[in-house]
Amino acid sequence: MIVKGAFEKAKSYIESHSGKAKEEGNKNISGPCITISREAGAGAEVVSQLIVDTFSELSMEKSWTIFDSNLIEKVLQDHNLPMRLSKIMEERKYSAVRSIMNEMIGGQPGLWTLFHKTTETILQLAHIGFCIIVERGGNIVTAQMDNCLHVRLIASEEDKIKHVMEIYNFSRKDAVDYIKKEDENRKEYIQAYFHKNIEDPQLYHFIINTSEMTYAKTADLICDAVMKKFPEFFSREELNTFSRIL
Repeated sequence: MIVKGAFEKAKSYIESHSGKAKEEGNKNISGPCITISREAGAGAEVVSQLIVDTFSELSMEKSWTIFDSNLIEKVLQDHNLPMRLSKIMEERKYSAVRSIMNEMIGGQPGLWTLFHKTTETILQLAHIGFCIIVERGGNIVTAQMDNCLHVRLIASEEDKIKHVMEIYNFSRKDAVDYIKKEDENRKEYIQAYFHKNIEDPQLYHFIINTSEMTYAKTADLICDAVMKKFPEFFSREELNTFSRIL
């Protein structure tokens, strides 16, 4: 589900940084980028927002934005594709044969075309920086970029079920089914397009079990890692302020 407010924030982020690029004569304005891979129900949406809130408190000048489900709309907007294709991008089990036929006969972009456009958009966002890219293989796409921190969030089955029940108001059975389907889809997506195992620890800088650490502490840990890994993107005052917060 795409939340309009989230998309507006994403759009504002792009417009804001594009303006700065023009003002500075297209200088390199890259900032840090965080990619998050997650098990369904591990709390990535909560953790991501807490990270943004923390960085927002440190600086009013650097606006951080989350690209999750709104990334789909951003891809379609960037490449002037019809919004109905967002459903295709969400349906990972969409028939490859049907996709190819649609592209050849009906002029509708196939899954591989959409995948490449999504990848291109992820790279553009990561280059701008000051953003969190959730899922869609963001960690693999940006693996060679020096400004990215790659995190995977996991949790116990019971905690994931409780979280999904609370967030979506699902019954326990629906929550279990949702988690199983989402995790299978994400695993298949990474395997099909990147030939990687989403659970491979080598794909991440670190993996956090949110059952063993609160969402707030998880967000603090990630913020701390970003500031220590990329101190050049933060002022001395910001670094000292965050140090005192911890």
